[in-house]
Amino acid sequence: MQITGSTRVFLILGDPVEQVRAPEAFNHLFRRHGVDAVLVPAQVAAADLAGFVRHAFSARNISGIWLAIPHKAPMVDLLDECDRAGRIAGAVNAARRLPDGRIEGALFDGVGFVKALDHFGIAARGRNALVVGVGGGGVAVAAALAERGVKRLDLFDPTPGRAAAVAKRLHVEFGTDARARNDADPVGFDLVVNASPLGLKPGDPAPFDAARLHAGAAVFDIVMKNQPTALLRACQARGITAHPGFEMLVQQVPEYLSFFGYDNIARAVAADASELRALIEAA
Repeated sequence: MQITGSTRVFLILGDPVEQVRAPEAFNHLFRRHGVDAVLVPAQVAAADLAGFVRHAFSARNISGIWLAIPHKAPMVDLLDECDRAGRIAGAVNAARRLPDGRIEGALFDGVGFVKALDHFGIAARGRNALVVGVGGGGVAVAAALAERGVKRLDLFDPTPGRAAAVAKRLHVEFGTDARARNDADPVGFDLVVNASPLGLKPGDPAPFDAARLHAGAAVFDIVMKNQPTALLRACQARGITAHPGFEMLVQQVPEYLSFFGYDNIARAVAADASELRALIEAA
């Protein structure tokens, strides 16, 4: 990739940031389609987010920002406009500067997740679902499941009050039977999602006990690093359907591309994501 004075620059902010996979995917697509743009990771502490975003968007060649943990929810307070998914979830994972200087945000984690369900032929409607971890990514997943019509939606998060607040919001917005839990026990659930950071590090404890899953359950572990995680290995040992977060990222890519003005590439990826999928799963 040749960086020039006219290169359009995008940033992905996180703390930590080494786990992000977006630069591999999007820089490959920029090269593949002859686009003079680059996506660069930046490790930004939570306390520095507001100042960093303000100064980054003052550079006219920085056109957009991706958000990774822990910035998806705090970024909402820095926006002038937000899409419906981001408003409901209270989190975004992309922001762009509009021509008049205002900042607009959008959330694609949820749509990426349910499109991944579709890819694997897993229906959400009528299921009992458990989401473990309702930070920025988890709340997006929970909102998408509520919109898809799950029968029951339980939420667990170790941060006091967080799961209860999200459950209330989802009930108001969708009428979903959403409940906060005091534990992450997966007994009785057809669909269980690990949307917590547990699994990013090799020594992390499991987000829940895979031995407690019933044989027909489906599991998603949206962690993008150290796959297969201990959770996925435990599920696979029992013959339980379990998927990492790679497909969720693949399905989000066209959404990001369209948001940032690359509709032609978005259509190409939506029509055939096999090359991108192979790239992400091989790394």
